[in-house]
Amino acid sequence: MTAGVGSFGSLEGSLDGPCDPSAEVLAEAAAAFGLLASSARLHLVWALAQGESDVSGLAERVGGALPAISQHLAKLKLAGLVRSRREGRRVVYLVDDPDVVTIVRLMVGQLADRRAGTADTGVNAGAGRLRGLGA
Repeated sequence: MTAGVGSFGSLEGSLDGPCDPSAEVLAEAAAAFGLLASSARLHLVWALAQGESDVSGLAERVGGALPAISQHLAKLKLAGLVRSRREGRRVVYLVDDPDVVTIVRLMVGQLADRRAGTADTGVNAGAGRLRGLGA
């Protein structure tokens, strides 16, 4: 793991325990969430969680321009969330932090389930609640 964003698996104490995480751990978590606050980067992590890919495959999947996708991947790579390897002339990207994949899958899955549940009843009360919170 590179400097800046650490693993979420090593809190001092547990989420249920009496011990709060250190300021350093909270800052690292905030930095990781900050990187994932971009829907484009979140989509890239989601796509890479399904399997490795090169920049052109990712650009096609997430619907972005190659230079923008490359910049997003560079930020994710610098933070240690993804890594790359060469395959001949291709550069292939893959997720480097499985804990982040777990968090992304949990959050996106929960929101998708909420939307699916409200779509069945015609009630859309919970959809979009997080958008207006300034996050």
